[in-house]
Parts: sequence; C-alpha cells; structure tokens
Amino acid sequence: QLQLVESGGGLVQPGGSLRLSCAASGFTLDYYSIGWFRQAPGKEREGVSCISSSGGSTNYADSVKGRFTISRDNANNTVYLQMNSLKPEDTAVYYCAAAKGCYGWGSGRSPVSYSYEYNYWGQGTQVTVSS
Repeated sequence: QLQLVESGGGLVQPGGSLRLSCAASGFTLDYYSIGWFRQAPGKEREGVSCISSSGGSTNYADSVKGRFTISRDNANNTVYLQMNSLKPEDTAVYYCAAAKGCYGWGSGRSPVSYSYEYNYWGQGTQVTVSS
C-alpha cells in the first residue's frame, strides 16, 4: 500500500518547538518533491513549505519563514519539518504530500491550487500551540 504517514504533532506552548516527520511506505520518496500543508479550523488549507526531490531547493510561506525548516533524509525515506518559535496561529492539522515538483511555489498562485498535482497525501497530524 502506497502511503505517507505524518507524526510528531502535539500540544506545545507558544515559543516552543516541534519536529514533524513524513514517512513513506510502499514507494521511495527519492523522485518526489514533498510539500507540507496545514488547515486550521474554519480556514482554508494553505501551503507551508516544500522541498525538491534532491533537497537542493526549499520554499516557505511568508508566515513561517525564518521559523520553520524543511529537510529530507532519502536514505530513511522521510521528510521533516522543524518548527521553532511556534505561535498560536500555527495551530492546525499538518499534512504532507508528494508530487513531481513543488507546484505553485514562486508562481504567484497558492500551492493549494495545485493540490491535484500531489499524488499522495498523509492523514495529517494535529499541532496545537497554546498556553
């Protein structure tokens, strides 16, 4: 079964850190760009970050730039999202997704509008930032 599985979510105080993992099973991530998306209650899904298949190119939403870092370990078939200086507005369900490129990033359009290009999606992991 081809799937992505996110982990690492939880409850953290403002200013804290979490590291999310996105692990693939049934296929190799080597040839895929991986995007992280999030959706807060009552809000539209938004793109958070994306990393190219080689790891040589990364993209971030302005709201997380300087606080979040995306990385990948192809040997372990896993992509990570290190989240530092977390804010209550980061509270959301975070999803990872695999595509042949970081569609939408730098295009002037929302990466979410290219959701159809992402072949595989995880089930999501909840991140709650609250005191």
